[in-house]
Amino acid sequence: MEWLKCELNFQTHGQALYPITDAINQQIRTWQIWEGMCHLFIQHTSASLMINESFDPTARMDMEQFLLTLAPANQVWYRHTIEGDDDSPSHLKAMIMPVDLSIPIDDGRLSLGTWQGIYLCEHRKLRQQRTILVRCMKIS
Repeated sequence: MEWLKCELNFQTHGQALYPITDAINQQIRTWQIWEGMCHLFIQHTSASLMINESFDPTARMDMEQFLLTLAPANQVWYRHTIEGDDDSPSHLKAMIMPVDLSIPIDDGRLSLGTWQGIYLCEHRKLRQQRTILVRCMKIS
């Protein structure tokens, strides 16, 4: 077994779900991993990771709207607003969503289901630079 690691950086452009499956699969191809395990970890408190429907774009739209509805900005009870009206809501969303994922690798790619994809979930309104740690165990 071999342990491979890197950081992938993504530029976001506001609150949205950003598909990153292709970028992860590209890294797996670069490393020539045919069988193993991939672990992803996002190093931020106002963003998260998610596996969900990735085929129909309306599903992504509904998920984005759900997150906005779940923790809307400008609630009177928010105290943590140092960085703006999206400060508390972004942390609340990240609190209930995963910051790490583990996905098996088979035949040189992530073993996701037919409709599954990986998203970087940006909870901030403004452009952000996000870093995801990628750690893969390669079974020789």
